[in-house]
Amino acid sequence: MLNRERQEEVIALCQKLIRQKSYSGHEEGVVSVLSEAMKDAGFDSVTVDKYGNIIGCIKGNRPGKKLLFDGHIDTVPVTDESEWMYPPFAAEIHEGKIYGRGTSDMKGAVAGFVTAASAFAKDMGKDFAGEIYVAGVVHEECFEGVAAREISRAVQPDYVVIGEASRLNIKIGQRGRGEIVVETFGKPCHSANPEKGINAVYKMAKVIEAIRTLEPTHHPVLGDGILELTDIKSSPYPGASVVPEYCRATYDRRLLVGETKESVLEPIQKLLDELMKEDPQLKAKVSYATGKELCHTGNEITGERFFPGWLYDEKDEFVQDVKAELEQMGYTPEITQYNFCTNGSHYAGEAKIKTFGLGPSQENLAHTVNEYIETDQLVKVTDCYYGVMKALLK
Repeated sequence: MLNRERQEEVIALCQKLIRQKSYSGHEEGVVSVLSEAMKDAGFDSVTVDKYGNIIGCIKGNRPGKKLLFDGHIDTVPVTDESEWMYPPFAAEIHEGKIYGRGTSDMKGAVAGFVTAASAFAKDMGKDFAGEIYVAGVVHEECFEGVAAREISRAVQPDYVVIGEASRLNIKIGQRGRGEIVVETFGKPCHSANPEKGINAVYKMAKVIEAIRTLEPTHHPVLGDGILELTDIKSSPYPGASVVPEYCRATYDRRLLVGETKESVLEPIQKLLDELMKEDPQLKAKVSYATGKELCHTGNEITGERFFPGWLYDEKDEFVQDVKAELEQMGYTPEITQYNFCTNGSHYAGEAKIKTFGLGPSQENLAHTVNEYIETDQLVKVTDCYYGVMKALLK
């Protein structure tokens, strides 16, 4: 277990990070705190890329594997601070819990990365094989894995640790996420004479009912490839006295291992083709949503909203090496999967890099009012990250 000085160090760093409000696109305050902390902790290099990701590196004296610790530093917004028991950006400690936006999701883990990397390097006198990288990643709440592409391109890691909340358990997979857009196109007219137009919303209603008949794909570990309607809009809006000429429906699709952009859209496209053949007035299209956001560096980040699922075998050597080390340290990690999407969609799903999740706190505290992290969990996960370095940098 960490000594008292290191326990106080990781708690203090976590508090500093929480006190920097860092909604997506405004992470510069956290980057500044991390830059100073990494340099003070003896990191060999600290860089900030075009998207605003911060990457710190400590190199061992011997050649070896590259181990990357990934933690996003953006948070979802606080909608109403008056609903919180304690100020969401004060990082107050009450009854062994640090309260604030981003404590569990996931600045606590990021503080743990920095503290553990520094401690490991100092204790080893840098006499270890390989390189340790700590990445503070931007825009994850908007684009899981998109900013991470820049990090893996720069680092080219052999292993990635995702610090999302796991209650100190080892996560070896997750369902991915796709945001699918279905559009119908009609013909506008005055609503007093609807027969002269084609109502795109009526056409969409038929499409939605048909999509509900599609059987979800299934994976024995990850579950169903859920396809759920989340949003619908028509145009013109507001549509006073006008039959809508356009309708757009958005679906959330949970992705399973091995599913591709093409395979996911194929059954929907086939269904639309059948419907359009039956109804010559129906014009419909399916595609993936794309997003564009402004980074705190002034650059834009763009991406198609398709984030693959991934899953490793719990018997894989790197998983068992980490599990064995943590058990030797007195921990009892279970090997499970995340219920939500993470930057692992890029590292494992796209880049096929050996990846697992290990984080403090509970998954269900993310994005909640009165979000907190237990100081005990923060200290223990920092100790666990130290153990991961021992296990993988041999």
